[in-house]
Amino acid sequence: MKVLHVAAEVFPLVKTGGLADVVAALPVALAAQGADVRLLLPGLPAVMDSVQGARTVIDIGPCFGALRVRLLLARMPGSQLPVYVVDAPYLYRRGGGPYQDSLGEEWPDNLQRFALLGWVAAHLAADDADSTWVPNIVHAHDWHAAMACAYIAEHPPTPAGTVFTVHNLAFQGLFPMHDWATLGLATRLMSPAGLEFHGQLSFMKAGLLFADRVTTVSPTYAREIATHEFGCGLDGVIRGRGASVTGVLNGIDDEVWNPATDPAIAERYDAERMGGKRSCRQALQRELGLDADDDALLVTVVSRLSAQKGLDLVLAALPDLLSAGVQLAVQGTGEPGLEAALRMAMLAHPGRVHVHIGYDEARAHRLIAGADAIAVPSRFEPCGLTQLYGLRYGTLPIVRRVGGLADTVTDATPQAVADGRATGFSFDAATPAAFERAVKRAVEARRVARTWRALVATAMSQPLSWEGPARAYLDLYTAVRAGEHMGRLGEG
Repeated sequence: MKVLHVAAEVFPLVKTGGLADVVAALPVALAAQGADVRLLLPGLPAVMDSVQGARTVIDIGPCFGALRVRLLLARMPGSQLPVYVVDAPYLYRRGGGPYQDSLGEEWPDNLQRFALLGWVAAHLAADDADSTWVPNIVHAHDWHAAMACAYIAEHPPTPAGTVFTVHNLAFQGLFPMHDWATLGLATRLMSPAGLEFHGQLSFMKAGLLFADRVTTVSPTYAREIATHEFGCGLDGVIRGRGASVTGVLNGIDDEVWNPATDPAIAERYDAERMGGKRSCRQALQRELGLDADDDALLVTVVSRLSAQKGLDLVLAALPDLLSAGVQLAVQGTGEPGLEAALRMAMLAHPGRVHVHIGYDEARAHRLIAGADAIAVPSRFEPCGLTQLYGLRYGTLPIVRRVGGLADTVTDATPQAVADGRATGFSFDAATPAAFERAVKRAVEARRVARTWRALVATAMSQPLSWEGPARAYLDLYTAVRAGEHMGRLGEG
């Protein structure tokens, strides 16, 4: 089984969120189970600087506004996984981020930048880019890679099947309709039955309509996005795909995220040797200038700072939670108003609140290892990875019961605790009061040492690796190869 994964980012080279972690780990897990896997990435500066042994596969020439485009084949650092890189200096080699400039403004040529990525994927699938390796499956990740599905479906015969994974439906890749000609697609697709979405072009819609199968990163999110509340205006399209939309829960890289071997934390530990976690907690309090309070429930947040992630709920509940004996440690960047409010909370509550605006991978490991609980109060959450890291490190998640959070955290109800199934604390309403009640339940549970130890032990015993999800994807690829395409739009 030859599988090409197409994405805009991959950890540790380019990362803006959990997508990069998935693209780094899933292909490696698939390869471990016998698949012949390669990546396709845009030639962003960090990618060009990091891949190893790059050689030119084909010189494409002028394309999508770039005067020079080449396709390179190299190896990923660390995993040594083969990786194709689209080397288009005019489109990709620039400062700022992969999608935005240094001021946070979207790159005005994102349509060309990511249409090119999908177009190259289609040519690899059609055996006219690299004749030595032709994929059976093209697996496109999020809107940045979604046009691969449209180009493959619209230019038959292409034997490769396609899978499109929605990592976050809220980010859709919307562009002006007057840029349509740049894509080189039939004008019949300039309609609501095609890629038009409320007067704009939608790359996300290209993946949803044209892929043989659509997946999301958790089963609950797959059901949620078919509803008006969570469908971001595309719920009708998703319902129209019926059974071809499924959810496969993300895993984590359990070698990178392993408290027994983690070099970033103060003292290593596992479920049988929990003294190291106490040392990590004490070290974190010292590092952050928090009071050396053994009785406090130390809660961490490692997140994009946005209303979607529920950080406004945290801020609204904070005064009462601090009165109840909670300490809070936050790391992230995001909405300026939330950043400013969190900074003010730190100034107002020295020794009880610490906020770091920015992202540091090693610091994230220390925060998760040293905290008692990790809060993920998202309004919606396709999968979520930080709650999985929390489970792995015995740091109990406090989550809203949506998406992948609902699939991965079992609420500590009396029955679930008695049955040995509980792994954290869940709440339903997206309100400060509901979040506050969940945190206070955690405060009470921690006061009963036997109960807390049992919760931590159950959390740390959860199977979180990519082995199971990789098997599920291999089964899906096999079904697609067998012709079970479920009727993608591009088939006549």
